[in-house]
Amino acid sequence: MATTLDEQLNAYLSDAHSIEEQALQQLRGAPDAAGDPQIASVFREHLAETEGHERSVRERLEARGADTSKLKDMLMRVGGAGFLLFAKAQPDTPGKLVAHAYSYEHMELAAYDLLGRVAERADDPETVELAQRIRDEEEQMARRLEGCFDRAVEASLRDVPRDDLGEQLNKYLADAHAIEAQAIQLLEKGPDLAGDPELARLYEEHLAQTREQQRLVQERLDARGGDSSTLKDLAMRAGALNWGTFFQTHPDTPGKLACFAYAFEHLEIAGYEELKRVAEQAGDRETVLVAERILAEEREAAAKLYGAFDRAVDAALEAVGVTA
Repeated sequence: MATTLDEQLNAYLSDAHSIEEQALQQLRGAPDAAGDPQIASVFREHLAETEGHERSVRERLEARGADTSKLKDMLMRVGGAGFLLFAKAQPDTPGKLVAHAYSYEHMELAAYDLLGRVAERADDPETVELAQRIRDEEEQMARRLEGCFDRAVEASLRDVPRDDLGEQLNKYLADAHAIEAQAIQLLEKGPDLAGDPELARLYEEHLAQTREQQRLVQERLDARGGDSSTLKDLAMRAGALNWGTFFQTHPDTPGKLACFAYAFEHLEIAGYEELKRVAEQAGDRETVLVAERILAEEREAAAKLYGAFDRAVDAALEAVGVTA
């Protein structure tokens, strides 16, 4: 456990380096799985940026007399490779790839935002500048991916016969139900891990909202004669339990939890953006309206979380015994 602010800043830089290692692993394989030349180009462009990010963070660690974590870097690379295998195994690979990349960019954005706030407290202007520069580039990549939602859905549905669009929409609804199951599992743990009463309140507030969102998705599935996937729901809940264990094993839990929750909100945002487009193609106006309602709530929840990042940093530093 870090005992000084400088040591904690080095730990955050090391975490950032590991995140870049995973991003590189994903980006090297993403163009071949994109299913669309424009989406592939977006990934290739960001690969070059990400190589620069990894190099900059590594050099900053060296300048501060610290080093990267070889174990964390290796684990993150393995995770990146695993995600690509998962995406390629899905029938709607382009949509899954873009949605998860959009979420990952927001995790990076959040990580660098938190890093910059810690660097400010540590009075390290060089790291503040680095964190802000990379954070802004991650945000720009997220916007480029947001502009790819239409093409991702088109690529995912390219080989789907018109008569099968309804069944495809049911699958997207089942995916949304499974994601809400994981969100509920995470948010149930959030208040106890938040480390701050305002953050705990935000998690509790969004938990109630998320349960209602899952009910609305189930209602649409029932109305369409479809069903949620029990297997998917179980897998997603198991994933949430694993993340809960991950957070509990890290001393700076409040910061990591806020960062991951912010990224997860954007996974949901991407999922509902794509669901809305599939529903439009299938001519299901009721599902479009449900998706639009939930989208507005997820965006609001993400904005509230971002507004509490200072509190997350203070709680994380307090958790490791560091006072700014």
